[in-house]
Amino acid sequence: MKSEAAGTGRRRTRQPRQPTQPQGIRGPRSALTDYLASNNISAQQIRDDWDRRQAEAQRQPDQTEQEPSNPPEESRSPSDLESPEDPVKKRKRQQAIAKIKNSKEFAKRKARFSGDYDDEEDDDSLALKIHEEKNRPQPGQLANCEICDKRFTVTPYSKAGPNGGLLCVDCSKKQKADEKKPPAKKRAPGIGRRQNQANLLDGLTPHGTQSLLETCIKKVAVHIHDIEDFGDLPPSLLLRLGQILSRRRAVTSRTLDLFLRPQYTSIDLFDCAKLGTDDYHKILASMPRLTRVNLRFTTPMKDQIFHYMMERDMEIKDLHLDGPNLVTDACWRQLFIKLGHRFLSVKLWNLDSAFDNETARVMFLQCPNLQRLKLKFLHKINNDMLEGISTLKSLQHLSLRFLDETETKTEPLLQIMSSIGPQLETLSLEEFQSADDRLLQHIHDHCRRLTKLRLTLNSTFTDKGLAAFFTGWSNPALTYVDLNSLRDVDMTNPDGPEEPIGLASEGFVALMEHSGSKVQHLNIASCRHVSYKAFEQVFAEGKIYPNLKYLDISFSTVVDDYLAQCIFRCCPALQRLVVFACFKIRDVHIPREVALIGTVGATIKIDGITQTETI
Repeated sequence: MKSEAAGTGRRRTRQPRQPTQPQGIRGPRSALTDYLASNNISAQQIRDDWDRRQAEAQRQPDQTEQEPSNPPEESRSPSDLESPEDPVKKRKRQQAIAKIKNSKEFAKRKARFSGDYDDEEDDDSLALKIHEEKNRPQPGQLANCEICDKRFTVTPYSKAGPNGGLLCVDCSKKQKADEKKPPAKKRAPGIGRRQNQANLLDGLTPHGTQSLLETCIKKVAVHIHDIEDFGDLPPSLLLRLGQILSRRRAVTSRTLDLFLRPQYTSIDLFDCAKLGTDDYHKILASMPRLTRVNLRFTTPMKDQIFHYMMERDMEIKDLHLDGPNLVTDACWRQLFIKLGHRFLSVKLWNLDSAFDNETARVMFLQCPNLQRLKLKFLHKINNDMLEGISTLKSLQHLSLRFLDETETKTEPLLQIMSSIGPQLETLSLEEFQSADDRLLQHIHDHCRRLTKLRLTLNSTFTDKGLAAFFTGWSNPALTYVDLNSLRDVDMTNPDGPEEPIGLASEGFVALMEHSGSKVQHLNIASCRHVSYKAFEQVFAEGKIYPNLKYLDISFSTVVDDYLAQCIFRCCPALQRLVVFACFKIRDVHIPREVALIGTVGATIKIDGITQTETI
C-alpha cells in the first residue's frame, strides 16, 4: 500500500506548465450562466451568429454594385424576400420546398384553390407555408416569439404570427385585442320595429312622439345613481319617478334620500324590498309632517317602526302597507289604540304572521273615523271579523278578499250592506264563493251612492239574479264595473246548466242598459255564457257608450271580427280592448289610439298599416 501511495504521490508531482492554447477561466457559475444553459442558449453560438452577420453586411455593398438592377419586390418569390442566411441552410430549405411540391399534401392543398392562381408564385408560397408548419416547434419545446423575440415554451394553444412564426402569451393577447370585430349584419326591413309594434298594440307605447316631460323622467330614472338631488319637483313627478324606479327595483338606501322632503306630507314607494329598518326610521324622521304613508313590499319593517310613530305621536291618517310580516299582533293593537282615532284610511295586503281576528276587532273599535278599508290576503282573519265592519258608520270605501280556503257566510255580508250600504261609494268583494243572490238583492235595496262595483270569482250568483240586480236599481250609473269570472266552474259541462250561472246574456244586457252611459272601465272576462246575440244587441248600430275606455271580454269565444268592429263603432273613447282567447278575431281594423291586447295570429290593420300579430 505504501508503495502504491508513493507511486501515486510521484504521479501527482506538479509538473511545469507546457505552452498550450489558452483555456477559458472556470469558476463559480452565475445566475445568468444558469439561465442561458437552461434555455439552450450558447454564448459561442451567439458570437458566431454575430460574426456571420457582420461578414454578410460587408459583402452586401459589393453585391449591390455588381447587381444594380434587382427585380422589384413584388416579382420576387417568398424565398428571395427572406433575410440573408447561411447558404447551406438556404440550399437545404430549397431542397425541402422542392420535395414538398412533389408531395401529395401539396397537391391536395393546391386543389382547394379556385379562380385566379399564379402557378409559380403561389406554388412557392404554398410550399413555404407547408414547410414552416412542419418546422414549427412542437408543444413542450422552446421557441422565440416572432414579435418580441422572447423565449417561451410552445403549447397546443400557441398562436401563429403574421409571418408564420409563433407568438408568446403576451403578444397573443395583444394580437387578439387588436383584431377588429366583424361588421354587424344588417337586419331585414321591419324586424327592428317588431317590438315597437307589439308595444303599440298593447298600449305600452303611445302613438307618435312622447312628451318632453315623460322623456325627461325616463332619462332621470336611467341615470338615477348619478343624481345627487331632484331639486324642487312637484309631488306628481316624484310619484311618477317612484313608480318607474320601483318597477326597475332601484329603490335603495341611496336613492331613498332623493324622495325625502321635510315639507311634504305623503310618500309613495312601490318596492321597498331593498330597504332596511334604519331606512324606515329615516323616512319618519326626515318627514315629520307625514299624513299619508304608502309603502309596498315592506318585509323588513318591525315593531320599532310603529313604536317610533307612537312616541312621536305622528299625524298619520292614511296607512297603506304591503307585507309587514314582522310586525306582531301586540304592536298592531298598540298602534290602533294610540293613533287609531286619526286613521281615515287603512289598506293592508299580504300578512301571514300577524293580524288576527282580535286585532281586527281592536281596529274597528279604535278607528271609528275610518272612511276607507282594504284587507286582502290576510291569512289569520276569517268570516268572524266581518260583523265588526258594520260598526264603522263613516266607511265609504270597502274592499275585501280572503284566501281561497276561507269559508265565508252570506249573513255577515248582508248585515254590512244593511248597516253601512247607504253611504258606500265603492264596493269590492272578491272570491266570496258562497255569496248568493241574497247579497245582490241587499246591494240593490240599500246601496244608492256606488260608483265602483267589483264582484268577482263567484260561482253562485245566477244570471237572473244579476239581471234583477241591475233592473230598476236606483243607484246612479256606475263608472267602474268588474264582474270577471262570474261563471259555472263545472269543467265537465262547458255549456253550463240550463239556468245560467254567473253573468250571462240577460245580466249583461241589463248591466249595459243601467250603466252604459257612464261606465269607463268594464271587465267581464271569463263570463263565457254571454251569447253572440247579447253582444250583437248591446253593440248594435246606433248604440253609443261615450265614456267607455277599457273593455275586457277575454274568453268570450263567440266574439268575432264583426263584433269587434261593432265594439269599435259603439265606443268612440275606447283605449284598450282585451280579447285573450277570442280566437275568432282573425282580421280586424283597429282605430288609431286603440290597443288591441291578446290576439293570436290575427291580421291587424292600423290606419292602412297591416301586420300579423303572433303574441
